[in-house]
Amino acid sequence: MTRILAHYLIETAGDPRQAAELMAGEQSAGTFVKVPGETPELLEAHGARIEALTLLDTVDAPSLPGAKPPKSPDGQYQRAYLTLSWPFANIGASLTTLWSTVAGNLFELNPFSGLKLLDVEIPPEIADAYPLPAFGVEGTRRLIGVTERPLFGTIIKPSVGLTPEQTADLVQTLCEAGLDFVKDDELQTNSPHSPLAARVAAVMRAVNAHADRTGKQVMVAFNVTGDLDEMRRGHDIVLAHGGTCIMVNMLAVGLVGVTELRRHSQLPIHGHRAGWGMFARHPLLGIEYPAYQKFMRVAGVDHLHVNGLQNKFCETDASVIASARECLTPMPGVGAVVLPVFSSGQSARQIPDTYRTMHSTDWLYLAGGGIMAHPQGPAAGVRALQQSWEAAREGIALADYARTHTELAGALERFGA
Repeated sequence: MTRILAHYLIETAGDPRQAAELMAGEQSAGTFVKVPGETPELLEAHGARIEALTLLDTVDAPSLPGAKPPKSPDGQYQRAYLTLSWPFANIGASLTTLWSTVAGNLFELNPFSGLKLLDVEIPPEIADAYPLPAFGVEGTRRLIGVTERPLFGTIIKPSVGLTPEQTADLVQTLCEAGLDFVKDDELQTNSPHSPLAARVAAVMRAVNAHADRTGKQVMVAFNVTGDLDEMRRGHDIVLAHGGTCIMVNMLAVGLVGVTELRRHSQLPIHGHRAGWGMFARHPLLGIEYPAYQKFMRVAGVDHLHVNGLQNKFCETDASVIASARECLTPMPGVGAVVLPVFSSGQSARQIPDTYRTMHSTDWLYLAGGGIMAHPQGPAAGVRALQQSWEAAREGIALADYARTHTELAGALERFGA
């Protein structure tokens, strides 16, 4: 019988195995007291099971408030890695039930002074009920027409406030500079100052005219985040104007929103993770991205944001690269490889390190301010990215390459070497 595994980091003032047993019961057939009908046969068939428990270090103070204090004289809090498993029969082919099982009513259990979901193993029995990504890496490359290098793009800045016509003028400049990809900011959806229908019409006139002149179709991810009907309408508007991508704020619309959008969509779905910090910033609370992104891959997202190296947020480079590599790692029995998207304070200066640490060219690199704030203008910002890639590919130090490439030199002066 298929069992579904989830991996956690826990911290507790009591015995870790007892805490794990309580957690297993709470997330399957048990509750805080014995109830009628909770027979040994039922627990054998439907109870969660401890598969592994590895003790780690101890700490003097709890990581989170509200937990039970230690009873032991040393007053220590024990940390451990924990793996639980559940029978498929508890969950069925349902991502939402799986989420409630492995990431539901457990973070507030008072025996735990820390609890974080590190990873989850989603079996084919669940994934087969979902549409999965329709485009992923290969489909996105095919639409853009780039096969041998990373994809380079930007975010429309200012984030909000531009009219549809102003947005289209900026996109035209970016297309002419040679970008592969442009996207709406996560804050720009269907606002009064820039209605989605008007923005799509204006931008796609510029994109299609550029494609007619050059043969290169720049991919624009229009932010269709909204309620279900609004997202479907937004998708249809983009498709009708010849667009090749839509974007959704994944945490805002949730699993159901992403899944239903994917079932309707004929275009790649660019998944933005706005709000991710509330799940991941604390080391002993929430969910690690390798677990979360598997849910979204099964739901059908084609591109997944993973932050960026030396970013403007608080995530470490090691965490960013681990998330990016996870996107490119097929899920056992499922596949669902998707395109990792580096974004957050990126400019020409981080491209060589990204290439060196990824050991792959299958990534999308977005520089917002890193293009828009280039001292010689956005077009020079795009060329600086291209020159940084040329240096990385040839193994030439950026400072050396910048001596004969003025756009790269301007970027390094503006954003740091």
